[in-house]
Amino acid sequence: MATAALAHKIAAVRRFNRFYTQKIGVLHEDWLDSQFTLAEARVLYELTRRERATATDLANRLGLDAGYLSRILGGFHKRRLITRKTSPDDARQSFLSLTARGRKAFAPLEKHSTAEVAAMLARLSKQGQSRLVEALGDAETLLGATSEPDAAAPAYRLRAPRPGGFGWIVARHAELYAQEYGWREPFEGLCAQIVADFVNNFDPRLERCWIAERGGENVGTVMLVKDKPGVARLRLLLVEPKARGLGIGARLTEECIRFARKAGYRSITLWTHSVLTGARHIYEKAGFTLTSSEPRHTWGRDVIAEYWDLKF
Repeated sequence: MATAALAHKIAAVRRFNRFYTQKIGVLHEDWLDSQFTLAEARVLYELTRRERATATDLANRLGLDAGYLSRILGGFHKRRLITRKTSPDDARQSFLSLTARGRKAFAPLEKHSTAEVAAMLARLSKQGQSRLVEALGDAETLLGATSEPDAAAPAYRLRAPRPGGFGWIVARHAELYAQEYGWREPFEGLCAQIVADFVNNFDPRLERCWIAERGGENVGTVMLVKDKPGVARLRLLLVEPKARGLGIGARLTEECIRFARKAGYRSITLWTHSVLTGARHIYEKAGFTLTSSEPRHTWGRDVIAEYWDLKF
């Protein structure tokens, strides 16, 4: 039964590969009616993103055979599309750069590719476009774990909540805080009230909620809400245990700060507790200052409530 299920999945992936390669013209001898094959175009694209790349960098990044890549680069050099400069640190390595001729040759390809994708998206509704982009992001995240990592790409992505996302925020806060700190039911009620207030009174000009997603799973969240004129409040920051250490909490906090500045807030305030050491570290590193604290007995535990502020 498991073998049959796996065979069905393999067939589905292969069917999509056939569909998509035909859709984007990969089977054509000249990619996008240009003078380049798809592999050559990908090498050129990588060179447009890097001032000084090596053949080893390109081979690792693209997963190309070194001999095949060498032939591509040799052809580029003969056509004066690239230059080679010997590394001062290692004479066996050369830095590769596009010439002005190379950039000029690549420009129509980039323009044509952008236009084709734009035309493809134009046939979809805005909702369809968003669904496609999200689905591609899911595929990239899921398959990225088995491919050469991109140092510039995060191991997660941030997005707006989907249907059911707000329920997840409440549930995970209740479950995690009960497991890690012993906070009981009144805390879940507080989280539910915060989420309900956000959903029922949402002001898109001044408020946002982000979900961090990794491998198709929700792994973090935060909200920024209006508190009073000129002041925003950061609420319900959470990162799943399995995703801690990836910088997600810091990134979510940075997004709140960035949006608050853009929305015209003068400051951000937040309420947390001394036991939440990870969150406190994030806030302090982001520039928040502890302004006051007080002992309380809340949610079945003795806690020290803290108030932090960040002024722009």
